[in-house]
This record gives sequence, C-alpha cells and structure tokens, in this order.
Amino acid sequence: MKYYIISGEASGDLHASNLAKQLFLLDNQAQIRAWGGELLRKTGVEVVKDYKDLAYMGFVEVVLHLGKILKNMAFCKKDILEYQPDVVILVDYPGFNLRLAKFLHKKQIKVFYYISPQVWAWKKSRVKTIKQYVDEMFVILPFEQDFYKKYNIHAHYFGHPLLDVVKQYHISEDFKQKNNLDNRPIIAILPGSRKQEILRMLPTMLNVAKKFPDYQFVIAGVKNHQGLYAQSNIKVVYNQTYNLLSLSYAALVTSGTATLETALFNVPQVVCYKGNFFSYLIAKHLISGIKYISLVNLIADDNVVTELIQNDMNEICLKKELEKILSDDTRTKMLESYKILHQRLGDGSASTYIADKMIQLLGNK
Repeated sequence: MKYYIISGEASGDLHASNLAKQLFLLDNQAQIRAWGGELLRKTGVEVVKDYKDLAYMGFVEVVLHLGKILKNMAFCKKDILEYQPDVVILVDYPGFNLRLAKFLHKKQIKVFYYISPQVWAWKKSRVKTIKQYVDEMFVILPFEQDFYKKYNIHAHYFGHPLLDVVKQYHISEDFKQKNNLDNRPIIAILPGSRKQEILRMLPTMLNVAKKFPDYQFVIAGVKNHQGLYAQSNIKVVYNQTYNLLSLSYAALVTSGTATLETALFNVPQVVCYKGNFFSYLIAKHLISGIKYISLVNLIADDNVVTELIQNDMNEICLKKELEKILSDDTRTKMLESYKILHQRLGDGSASTYIADKMIQLLGNK
C-alpha cells in the first residue's frame, strides 16, 4: 500500500512518525512518502518537503509568505499525482490541508485526516469542508467524537498519541548530575516555545520563583531563544522537557500541549496564558461555548488545573496557586483527577490502533 503523509509542524512530525512506524509494522508492503521532519525520516519515510519550510503562524505572516505557500501547494499537488498513493493522510495543519483535501477529493484520491482542526472551538464552518472532502476522520480528544456526531460524521477515536510517547520514554538517570541540580524539590517552568509567549510569561514566573527558596526552579528552554533566559540565574535545560517533568514536584506551564504532557507525567501544575490584548479580545469573540483553555480541563470537562488568563496571570495569583499545588490536599485532588484523565486517553497504543484501522479501511487486511 502506498501512503502519502502531510505534516506541517513539529507536533505533526512527532505523531506522524509514530503512525508511520506502525504502518510499516502492520503493512509489509507499505511505501510512505511525506512532508515532515527528522522524526519521520528516522522511521524510513521518504520526506520530500521539510515542515520548517511550511510553519507560518498568524494572518500577517501568512500574507507575507503567500507566494511561497502557493508554490508549495502546487508542488504538493503535482507530487501526489505523480506518486499515485492509495491514500493521503493529512495531519492537523488545517489551513493547508483542508484546501488540499478538496483537490484530492476531485481527483478521487482517498483522504484520511489525523488530528482534527479545533473546529469545536472556532471556525465551525470547516466541518462542512471536512464532511464533503474527507473520507475518514481520526481524532485524538475524546469529546471530538461526540462533536462530529452532531454533524453526522463518524470520527474514529483510539486515545491520545501523546500517551504513546510518554509510555515509551526512558528517563535519563544522570539528568540531575549533568545539569548541576541539587537535592531540593524541582519546580519546572515551561514558558512556551514561541518568543512572544516567553516574553509575556517568563518574567512573572521568575519573580514568583524568588519567593520559594526551598525549591529549585528549572526552565525548559528552547535553544533558538537562548537570549531570552539570560535575565535569570535559574537553571535552563534544553530539549530535555520530559526528563525535567519526570523529576518535578510541580510546574508552571504556558497553555498548550505542554499542559497535557505535564499531566501525563503526574506533575501538579498551574496553567498560565497572557496574549496580546487585542488578539485576546478577537479570540474571545470568535471562540464560543468553550469553558477552558487547557487541554487537561477540556478533556476532563472539569476545573482540574487552575488557569490564570490575561490579567489573572500576575505575581499575586501565581504565588497563591503555586502554594496550593505544593500543599497536600490540593496535590492529592489533582493527582486523582489525572488518573481519570489517563483513562480517557487510552492505554498508550493509539498509534497502533489508528494504523490498524487505516489498513482495514483500505482493504489491506
């Protein structure tokens, strides 16, 4: 069977690579060509376009790079037609992938969509596009299955693939020694991966850290933003977030996938978010019916972790909430809620189940 995968971001490369491993294992005739990154390459997939050439965030950036985006789309269409795959697997990246789905449908090429766009939060009009042009939808959040059901779309749910990654992770035994950490309990600081996130979150997090001398705070850093951490005497570790979380007693986390990763490592956390004021107002207007911003609370459909958003993301509130998760009662309650979260996310074999289902649907079983 011939597969063509389109992943346009780092997280897509991660989940697509785990899916590709399973496709190779379950289909001994598998040939896979893809857009992705190093993780997909390591599985033996032929990567024809690196996702680093595709990742444009925000309206202005997209407009500025429109010529390149259109050129990439033209190349993609041509390459798929020449390759003649049995299926194209679109991984998240909706701005590009949903446009491509329409083209593929017209060319009568089967389309599987893996990791749904967040249509339940905003741009619900995209559901119509999905219903019309996507043959099979594979979702990774439990409530997404019920959401699609409202639109008479059957979505497959087998658990969240992050659990697969955490389950397979091996902790580095000499992490503390290599990073010169002492024996005080560790509080992880995850200020985000984008420059603007770090600039908005980190100063408040660092000021709060000064008020807890009995703990050592460690920043999960991004190498291409090294200069942003220079203002602090706090230790920074790069590309070792899972090692850090595996040894942490608590965490301050910028909203995003990191909130779910922190929960999967059973680390009590405070979720933080502060964006551009006008962007926040626009987003608040566009997003309707969503009570929470963190994946942990969204999946649990409960206020498991405290979310400090915009003006609430200040030193007083952050200190107060950190004190709470360091106390026994709040910690115990949060860790119990994490157990329920784990149950809803499957058994850590989502990639295997999804690959198997895809092969079944393609009639190669």
